[in-house]
Amino acid sequence: MNTPLWQPNAKRIENAKVTRFRTWLNAEKGLELGDFQSLYDWSVACKEEFWPALIAFAGLKAETWGDVVLANGDKMPGAAFFPDARLNFAENLLQRDDDMDALVFWGEDQVKRRVSWCDLNIAVSKLSQALRAQGVVKGDRVCGYMPNMPETVIAMLATAAIGATWSSASPDFGVQGVEDRFGQIEPKVMITVDGYYYNGKSHDIREKVRDVVDRIPSIETVILVQYAFDGINSTGIRNAIAYDSYIAPWPADKIVFEQVAFNHPLYVMFSSGTTGKPKCIVHGTGGTLLKQVSEHLLHCDVNAGDRVFYFTTCGWMMWNWLMAGLAAQATLLLYDGSPFYPNGNILFDYADAEGMTLFGTSAKYIDALAKAGLRPIHTHNLSTVRAMTSTGSPLAPESFDYVYNDIKADIHLASISGGTDILGCFVLACPVLPVYRGIIQTRALGLAVDVFDDDGNPVRNQKGELVCTAPFPSMPVGFWDDPDQERYRDAYFNRFENVWCHGDYVELDDNGGMIIYGRSDATLNPGGVRIGTAEIYRQVEKLPEIKESIVIGQDWDNDVRVVLFVVLKDGLVLDDALITKIRTQIRDNCTPRHVPAKVIQVDDIPRTKSGKITELAVRDIVHGRPVKNHEALANPEALSLYADLPDLQA
Repeated sequence: MNTPLWQPNAKRIENAKVTRFRTWLNAEKGLELGDFQSLYDWSVACKEEFWPALIAFAGLKAETWGDVVLANGDKMPGAAFFPDARLNFAENLLQRDDDMDALVFWGEDQVKRRVSWCDLNIAVSKLSQALRAQGVVKGDRVCGYMPNMPETVIAMLATAAIGATWSSASPDFGVQGVEDRFGQIEPKVMITVDGYYYNGKSHDIREKVRDVVDRIPSIETVILVQYAFDGINSTGIRNAIAYDSYIAPWPADKIVFEQVAFNHPLYVMFSSGTTGKPKCIVHGTGGTLLKQVSEHLLHCDVNAGDRVFYFTTCGWMMWNWLMAGLAAQATLLLYDGSPFYPNGNILFDYADAEGMTLFGTSAKYIDALAKAGLRPIHTHNLSTVRAMTSTGSPLAPESFDYVYNDIKADIHLASISGGTDILGCFVLACPVLPVYRGIIQTRALGLAVDVFDDDGNPVRNQKGELVCTAPFPSMPVGFWDDPDQERYRDAYFNRFENVWCHGDYVELDDNGGMIIYGRSDATLNPGGVRIGTAEIYRQVEKLPEIKESIVIGQDWDNDVRVVLFVVLKDGLVLDDALITKIRTQIRDNCTPRHVPAKVIQVDDIPRTKSGKITELAVRDIVHGRPVKNHEALANPEALSLYADLPDLQA
């Protein structure tokens, strides 16, 4: 193996929370776990002991955890952790109530705020009372069309305190994208803003909010937060009320935490399926809490008083992941806006100003820093930053070099990977192990992560499918409106029987380190943001000039770029004006991430004999790979139209 880029010293290993957990386990249970690998092996072999031990070590609260740790443990899906438990997610995130910072917020260079633990508890109390008075009860849905700001955290916690279910999207989403998500789950209340800041400019979203609310009749009330404008409802938003007015009648009473079942729906997340609307993935209260707390405490070494940051929007699962830092009694550093406004230094300015300890970001951001020629190691102190985590897409080996050469030499750099599907990671950080170039350090404690070849055999040191061979708490409760769990089973369990198949193409080495080569399905991943192709098709095919289209992700410059192929109506030729029209249609109704980097005219689109377009086959041709399902195509000759295209070489 190569020489490590970083190695923890003896003091850091001794003080790491995962070391303290292992030592505590040895004393409590009479074990002899000598290192992290032995802890991992035990956590997988003895999962019915590992998860209760985590609960005790972390001091997690519940009315009861029940006597049964795991029912139907041989079934995936079907296994049920802590089936008799009664707990509340928000109660576990709000155990502190003092004058220290709970939240710090920067909205680019326009807004700076901080919220104490005491003030956070008061705000959650007032909003939860207001929601209850409106009739929001356990099981109802509350949605946020929000930036990553304090009111979003408050709204999520108030929703969870009631036992209602939270879902969120970022304000750069277009009307169709929001309707496709929230329209499926029929929320009773939406909280939103008048606008947001990006690249130094304010963007008014009140007209979009009006249109979204008009399309979703279940929304009874819109809570409007003043942020980037005057907050006044000047666009006729149905049933809108100012946030301050909504909570004003309610006193700062003690929060009432509704106790719910372990698998009671906490969050609805949205998948990136390639057909139809995004799938609504329902995540349970207890599983989300246990998985995310295990990652913050044991893998990311988050302690009380730490200051944890993740560059994320409310449309990405890393926002939900960040929230669990409150359960570790850490301060959350929130940021909303462009990470490069005005000069590329703002996140490092933030790190120095607020004593950031964990700097979470995406592989694309690190790559963009390198391309911009920024060298924070020479311009910033960063003395408090102990760890940097990267996810969204695989972190290139060259990006490892950049971090250690140009950001900070003594830093725990951790590429991590999991997904919206499990609200956590399969492979991630380990503060007591060395960091090697281009390799994710370890598998997640408590998860039986493996790699299978095409025949379902475990393999090492060769590429294969990332799988999990035993149940774990943060498996989804299911998909929304999927009573027989047919779509849920099809998404994860149809490849290998009784085994979770995640759809990542990976390689696991003998030391438990992993390399991820990308998705093994057709999901797009530009800048680390998962995008379903159907969302793009829905917009493109509204344009009268376009007959049909197919979209893929092309591996390009250590990232993925979106490439859209279009078949035009007879006699039309793709020109700059039409390309601009296509991109504008997508940007206005989805997000800027959905906009294709390349738009190319073709004469035909390959299809299966059943009439389905074949994204995977086109992607393979573009990348010079053989097409495995040639015999399944009705028009295999169309594949030649996508080979060696000059437009895709630059």
